[in-house]
Amino acid sequence: MFRPKHQSREIVISKGGSGRAEDNQEISGWNNSKFPYLIKGKANKKKIIHPPIESHFLLPAMKSERRSSSPSISSMMSVLKRIGRNTSLKMTLEGAHDPNDEEVVNKFREVLFLEGHLLGKGNDYHTLLRFLRMRDFDIPKAKDMFVNYIKWREEYRVDAIAKEFKFEEVGEVKKCYPHGFHGVDRVGRPVYIERLGMVNMDALLEVTKMERLVKYHVCEQEKTMNLRYPACSIIAKTHIASTTSILDVKGVGMSSFSKPARYLFMEIQKIDSNYYPETLHRLYIVNAGSGFRMLWKVLKPFLDVRTLKKIQARSTCWEIATKVNFLKLLIQDSNLPSFLGGSCSCSGHGGCLFSDKGPWNNPEIQDLLQVLAVTEEGYDDADNTSLASEDGLATPGSGQIDQRRQEEVVKKLEKIQALEAALMEANTKLEALETALEDTKKVVKGLSQHIHQTLNFCID
Repeated sequence: MFRPKHQSREIVISKGGSGRAEDNQEISGWNNSKFPYLIKGKANKKKIIHPPIESHFLLPAMKSERRSSSPSISSMMSVLKRIGRNTSLKMTLEGAHDPNDEEVVNKFREVLFLEGHLLGKGNDYHTLLRFLRMRDFDIPKAKDMFVNYIKWREEYRVDAIAKEFKFEEVGEVKKCYPHGFHGVDRVGRPVYIERLGMVNMDALLEVTKMERLVKYHVCEQEKTMNLRYPACSIIAKTHIASTTSILDVKGVGMSSFSKPARYLFMEIQKIDSNYYPETLHRLYIVNAGSGFRMLWKVLKPFLDVRTLKKIQARSTCWEIATKVNFLKLLIQDSNLPSFLGGSCSCSGHGGCLFSDKGPWNNPEIQDLLQVLAVTEEGYDDADNTSLASEDGLATPGSGQIDQRRQEEVVKKLEKIQALEAALMEANTKLEALETALEDTKKVVKGLSQHIHQTLNFCID
C-alpha cells in the first residue's frame, strides 16, 4: 500500500452530520496530500469549525419515483398549486431547520427588529444564519457585521447594480482573465473555476476598469445567491447554499501579484468575507508549483481563519498511487472541463469558462423561481407586519409600521392570490383539454372501426 513520506497537514473542514456518501468521498479523496506546506498544523488533525451550511437545511424525504433531470414547467406549476397560502415555500425548498440554530436565529432576528434593521431585504433565515456562523453564533458580533452589510448595500446601491449594471466587455475580460461557473459538483453545488496562471493583467486593464470589475463581481455574487443556489436546490432536491471553487495556479508566482492584482484581490476578498460570508464550501488549488508556494506566504495573512480552513491544495490533479484524477471524485466527468481532466469542452460557447453552464440557465426553472420570489416576498412582508402588530414591537422613532408599508404588503398578497387563481384556472383548462382529448380518441377509434368494416364489406 502506498504511503507518503510525510503525513498530510492540509486544513480540512469536517463534514459534520450531513451523512452524504459523496461528502465522504470528498474527504477521502484528499487524505494523501503531497502539498503539506500551505498551512502549518499537526499531522492528521482535522479541526471542526461548523459542518457545511447545507447540513442545516434538510428536505423532507421524498417518495421514490422516476423523474427527469429537468422537470417540466407543468410539473413545477402543479407542485406550486398544491402549496397553500398557509404553507411556507421556504419549508418546501429548505426542509426542517435545525432547532438549535433556529432558536439562535430567532433571537438574532428579534434583536435586529428592535433596532429597526429588519424592514428590508436580508432578514431571511439563510442570511441571518450565515452571519451568525461567521461570528461563531456571537449575536452582538453578528449584529455589527450584519448592520455593516445593510449599510454597504445601501451605500453601494447593490440592488440597483444587480438590475442595471451591464458588463458588455465580459467576453473580452474572460480572454485575459479566464474564470466562470461551470456545472455542479456531485452534491449539487455550483462549481466556480479560475485559471490564474493565464491572467494577463495589462490586457485586462485595457478592456475594462477596476471599478467595473468589482461591480461585476458583486453582480455575480447576487446572481449566485438569488438564482444559482435556488436553481441548484431544485435540481438537487436539497438546500444548496455554498460554492465549490477550483483555482488552477499553474505558472503563478510572485510576479503575478502586481499592484493592480493586489488591489483586485483585496477588494474581492473584503466583499466576500464581509458581505457574503459562508458561501464557500471548499477551495481546491491545483497545479501549485514552487512559485505559488512563495506567493502563498504573502496571501495567507489577508485571508480570515475560517476561509483558510476550507482551502486544500495540490501540485497536480492526479493521485500518485492510483493515477486517478481526484477532481472526478468531487465532480462528474461531464461537468469537469477538459483542461482539468474532464470530458467537457463547451465548444459551442468558445470554452467551458464562457458557458456559465448550470441548471440556473434552464428557462423553466427561471420561471418557477420568479413565481416563488414574488410569493415569498409577500409572505416575508406579511410576517414582518404581523410580528410588529402581535408583539407590539416598533422601530425606535417610527412609532409603528406606516400605512404605505402595509399597503405594499396587501398588494403583494393580492398578486399571490392572482397567481394562485391563474394557476387554478390553467389547471381547470388542462383537465378540460384532457377530457376532450379522450373523447376525440374514442371518436377516432370508432371512425377507424367503421372504415375497416366498410372496406371489408366492399371487398366481399
